[in-house]
Amino acid sequence: RKIRSDPVAACAMAAAEAHERKRSESIGAAGGPTSPDGRTRPPPPTASTAIHTENKALPNLQSDWDQSRLDSWWNAYKEVNRRFSQVVAQLVTGGDIVWVHDYHLALLPRMLREARGETEVVVGGRRTHSLSVVSVADAKEDAAPTVRPIKMVFFIHVPFPTSQVFRELERGEELLEGMLHADVVGFHAFDHARHFLNAAKRILGLTYESLVGGLIGVRHRGTKVLVTVSNVSIETDIIEALLAFPSVQEEAEALRKKHEGRSIIAGIAVAQRLSGVGLKLLAFERLLTDYPVWQSKVVMLQRCLIAGTRRVDEAETLREVRALVQRIRFKFGPQVINYEEQVGSVLPIDQRLAIWSASHVMMHTPIREGLNLCPLEYVFARKEPADPGVVIASEFSAVSSILNGALRVNPFDIQMCVTSIDCALSMSPNERDARRGRDIDFVSTCPSGLWTRNVLRDLSDTMLESKKLDGVGENSPESILAREIELGLERLDLGALISAYEESKNRVIIIDFNGTLVAKEPSGKYLKREILGTSGYKPPQSAMLALCRLCADPRNTVYVVSGDSMQNLEFAVGNIPGLGLAASNGGCFADPIKHGTRLWKYLDFGVDWEAVKKVAMPIISKYTARTNGSFVKLTHSSIGWSYYSCDPEWGSLQASYLVPELEAALNAFDVRFVALKGIVEVVPRKLHKGHIVAKILDDTRAHKGNGNGVDFALCMGDDISDEKMFTSVISFEAESDCPNSYAFNVAVGKKPTHASFFVDDASDVADVLVALSGGADSIDPNNTPDDSFQFFS
Repeated sequence: RKIRSDPVAACAMAAAEAHERKRSESIGAAGGPTSPDGRTRPPPPTASTAIHTENKALPNLQSDWDQSRLDSWWNAYKEVNRRFSQVVAQLVTGGDIVWVHDYHLALLPRMLREARGETEVVVGGRRTHSLSVVSVADAKEDAAPTVRPIKMVFFIHVPFPTSQVFRELERGEELLEGMLHADVVGFHAFDHARHFLNAAKRILGLTYESLVGGLIGVRHRGTKVLVTVSNVSIETDIIEALLAFPSVQEEAEALRKKHEGRSIIAGIAVAQRLSGVGLKLLAFERLLTDYPVWQSKVVMLQRCLIAGTRRVDEAETLREVRALVQRIRFKFGPQVINYEEQVGSVLPIDQRLAIWSASHVMMHTPIREGLNLCPLEYVFARKEPADPGVVIASEFSAVSSILNGALRVNPFDIQMCVTSIDCALSMSPNERDARRGRDIDFVSTCPSGLWTRNVLRDLSDTMLESKKLDGVGENSPESILAREIELGLERLDLGALISAYEESKNRVIIIDFNGTLVAKEPSGKYLKREILGTSGYKPPQSAMLALCRLCADPRNTVYVVSGDSMQNLEFAVGNIPGLGLAASNGGCFADPIKHGTRLWKYLDFGVDWEAVKKVAMPIISKYTARTNGSFVKLTHSSIGWSYYSCDPEWGSLQASYLVPELEAALNAFDVRFVALKGIVEVVPRKLHKGHIVAKILDDTRAHKGNGNGVDFALCMGDDISDEKMFTSVISFEAESDCPNSYAFNVAVGKKPTHASFFVDDASDVADVLVALSGGADSIDPNNTPDDSFQFFS
């Protein structure tokens, strides 16, 4: 009971228990199973034998690397966020502003939007909305009224780790998704914001851009999430009043008398390794060793706070700090250091101000830290008429980017710290005053109220930005028109689509493959689960079965169009009877057949492709050799260099050099260069998917129209290469004399496009196909295309 009431003793006990537990586990692991006579048995002959015969004898070890040991913590973390979301959802209405603080509630922005039923909420890696249907009847029901969204700020006050560290978190994607459901994500330092942006890019594949007014936007959920960097200072009116308190002045005077004749170097920090107290003491010890003149002129006043939140860490830190303090006192005398420990995470403000008022230098050396206001308090406490002090700040602290007058140090560089301490102690009054002058204005004029208004102003700018979609350098007439098109783009109404489908008699359905029929991860992601992209991957089973039913209807003409090779396309969907295929961006195609071998036909664009390869391949091979993960994709009518599986930044950089080199080398040929998601392609100048779409529509009208023409056209695609498909459908519809015809151009993802409608992702495309084929209830999941049909080519 006595130990439990003493945080210092509790920390020591926790550390001792941790050491004993690790020692016992290492002994058990090293000793292995023993024989009855107590001798260690030899290892079993095979690993599989050990699994089956010696499992019971193995010690029950749990590795520190196994994150599943934290499942109970993660579940508790989610539950806390869920309860907050439920309560807050009952308190807010559309248009209200919710400000969420810090990492403890990183999941709250997403959970709160889910709890309120706001549209376009990401759940389990996909968005939920009215397209996910079970039956045709469900699709025809009127959609629920749209919930007016709330506005949300998520501000994180701790350092955000680098993307490489953040990727180590098993739940990192969920945390990022949670944060990105806010409208504004705020940080105190640009370093932290940059790490967040890189994590969003490398883990989720999201890109960011500079916006008007110096803002940074991340495209997510069809909107732009603002990433902002802003800082808050101290409440100067409160501190000014406290500085006049007799208790503060008396305590400051007592410290001056106690250390009369010595310059005081002050510091207050939590007793944890990230606070860098041990490094500070090492630097102070080196100062007294290398500069003996300071042994009688300086004192280190250090206060260590024992928060009790990380007991093992605190116990280890206290053990190290106490040893260093004892060594310094033994070598240089007790008068060179004033060290005390205090229970709690915060030293009372009157004690802090007394220390700041009495000290000549404030040394702050954390190795990782968010915004700590103590250095700002110190600057304000030393304002005129007091003599100016000097702040020594770690470059790893957020405050180092705020205080321009501080001496910045790397705490790990002990010699740099020693030199900076000597510089601070020897600094002339004029330089001290000049350094104070750089910081006193910000410290004195940016209280929390002003900071709050600034962040809310950024939130307001974000709302305007999402309406204008106005990026830097995007004010050309073409860009303005593209933004207007995007603003007018409507989500696909599945009920209207099904009604038009049922009314029509001669239908054409054309679907892009990569990124539309088959999901493709963003090219910006660093680690892609599908390392080879979509090559060799098949659509989901529901989409395959839906395509079988659609192709079986004699009123339908269904084609899958791809930029991939014939072999990959046939492997993925070639076993579906009645499905037409077009590969190489329409350069070759195979008409729908029910049985037998597909007959591939080719379009001639007047380019000597073998001659193009002889010139292009040496250049592309050079870039392939220097770019890990890249490879060459050869199709009938294109040469592709794929950097989809590379480091996204390195791959993009290499692609930016490859294209102009190819352009110069292939200038004599009638070819063009297409930069798509993670791939650069060389194709005949006249080749695009629009040609094959126009041919499909014309042939269908001629052979199946019976004089009535095509009265239903559905075209779906996801990237810029599919835009020509959309324009071909538009041209065909404009020239058609078929009464009561329907044309649906559907883009995957909301963006500037020639399409009239959009869906969010490839899973929505599967939902559309399932709904058109009769709904999920009409599909037998046991009857797969592979079980019923097989083509041989």
